Amino acid sequence: MSYPSVYPTGVTVYNPEKCWSGYTIFQAREQGAMLVDMNGTEVNFWKGLHGFPNKLFPGGYVLGHLGLRNNAFGMQDQTDLVQVDWEGNIVWKFDQYEYIEDPGEKPQWMARQHHDYQRTGNPVGYFVPGMEPLTDSGNTLILCHKNLKNTKISEKVLLDDTIIEVDWEGNILWEWTCSEHFDDLGFDEAAKNILSRDPNMRAAGGGMGDWMHINSMSVLGPNKWYDAGDERFHPDNIIWDSREANIMAIISKATGKIVWKIGPEYDKSPELKKLGWLIGMHHAHMIPRGLPGEGNILVFDNGGWAGYGLPNPMAPKGAKNAWRDYSRVLEFDPTTLKIVWQYTPAEAGLVQPADSHRFYSPFISGAQRLPNGNTLITEGSGGRLIEVTAQHEIVWEYISPYWGKYMKMNMVYRAYRVPYEWVPQVEKPVETAVKRIDVTTFRVPGASLERKKEVAVAGVMAYQPSMALCIADDSEETK
Repeated sequence: MSYPSVYPTGVTVYNPEKCWSGYTIFQAREQGAMLVDMNGTEVNFWKGLHGFPNKLFPGGYVLGHLGLRNNAFGMQDQTDLVQVDWEGNIVWKFDQYEYIEDPGEKPQWMARQHHDYQRTGNPVGYFVPGMEPLTDSGNTLILCHKNLKNTKISEKVLLDDTIIEVDWEGNILWEWTCSEHFDDLGFDEAAKNILSRDPNMRAAGGGMGDWMHINSMSVLGPNKWYDAGDERFHPDNIIWDSREANIMAIISKATGKIVWKIGPEYDKSPELKKLGWLIGMHHAHMIPRGLPGEGNILVFDNGGWAGYGLPNPMAPKGAKNAWRDYSRVLEFDPTTLKIVWQYTPAEAGLVQPADSHRFYSPFISGAQRLPNGNTLITEGSGGRLIEVTAQHEIVWEYISPYWGKYMKMNMVYRAYRVPYEWVPQVEKPVETAVKRIDVTTFRVPGASLERKKEVAVAGVMAYQPSMALCIADDSEETK
């Protein structure tokens, strides 16, 4: 497949009547944390505050990190997790998980945070009516790394995933280590074989196996399943997903044991077969109480490549043996595994299977349920954010204009929408509709003399019909 070299960025579609309007925060690549309004106006920029992810809290506070461990020794290890105010002043910081002495580097304490964290008061880190994250107290759950050996898995050093809970003063109150639960993850003998030989080895630090690569972690919060007596869904329990192993699980906060799980195989029951293979998934979480779909699981099912098992032509050694070249956003009932709502290439209106790859982010990405029933989707690898209705209509679209210096991509790890009221430092903006452009007649200036007026924009994103849009400019230069 081929992509155009010129296309518009910023907001390309906005229907104020159908959107749940507010501010959207995302990581502007290496530059910092960016907050935009519904028209793409940049409301605030926290230079140097990186997001894995960035989360905006009431009062204009933002969480992120200020330092990254040298990639020669670690992989995606953030040195700290910080909360800053509107002006960027640090009001809270955690970096006391492990004292690191990398060769040639200054010894220092590090958080080794990666991919996710949650603050007391809110289970998922995005806006939920009546569930505001605390900004001046409370505990924080943090997804972290730890290097260790577990010979049940492999003789090689593992880059393991841990979850810790720290109080406001930075004291570690609770810790959960993934490799300690290897026997409960459901790997078959073929998967164990390849994990033993190659637990997704990375070159950093002389070689370490990123065997699970857990990329999201959140609390379940109050829910109807627990209210009905199902202890698996205790509000304190934690849900996570593994990008490399195709596993989604819920662990008991009280015991650490896995109490609910799907994957790594999706052909073991009629219900799993109907759900379909989840591959390289991101941002699995339970929709919190107070939002449409509450109690269901929402996940960005990336596709791409992941899993361990029997070799096949795409995976001759058995690593990354599940492949799919399109993505899905799924909402499903965790008790029956029945799909309640989805956004796939079919709902995107793409011709299948020929055009399925046009809705595709093989890594990063996420989904947020909004109070009006819409879903904010981060199609991360292409830097595309869309808000879609329950009927699958795209009512807002934003393409990040920020490219990385080293990885020349405009990717966005995960974006979040918050209400205007969470940012009292600025007045509520004027909401101006951005109408969809007819790409069959649009031409860039100079490309056609038959039209009396052209739209002054950079071009058309042809590989996504909904991306092939731009904002009209009535300046003299376009007439």
